Amino acid sequence: MAVQDILVVDDSRTELLFLSDLLGRHGYTVRTAENAEEAFRQIGEALPDLILLDVVMPGQNGFQFTRQLTRHPQYGKVPVFLCTSKSQETDRVWGLRQGARDYITKPVNPSQLLAKIAAVDQPDTTF
Repeated sequence: MAVQDILVVDDSRTELLFLSDLLGRHGYTVRTAENAEEAFRQIGEALPDLILLDVVMPGQNGFQFTRQLTRHPQYGKVPVFLCTSKSQETDRVWGLRQGARDYITKPVNPSQLLAKIAAVDQPDTTF
C-alpha cells in the first residue's frame, strides 16, 4: 500500500499547520481534523492511507480513538501513528496496545516521521 492520503488529527492548530506543511512538501495529500468526532466524519467520507493522531484532545482522546478505529470492521486496517507530547514509556506501550502502528513524540523529528511513513509502504518480511 502506498501512503498518499494522510489524516492529521490534533487540537493544536500550530501542530496541524506544521505537519500539513511538512507532509505536503513531501508529496502527501493532507487532511486535518481538530478532534476525534471530526476525524471519524472525515474517515467516513474518504478512507485515508494513514492517520497521525494526537493523544491529548478534548472529548475522545487519542488512545480511545485508536482503540475504536482499529476494532472497526471497515476502518481497522488504516495504520495509526500516535503523535504526542506524552513521552513516558507506559504511554507508548499503552498506545501500541490500543492498536497504534507507531508512537512518535513531539517535537516531531521530520526525517524520522517521513522515514516511518515510508516504512508503511514496505512489505512485512518477518515470518
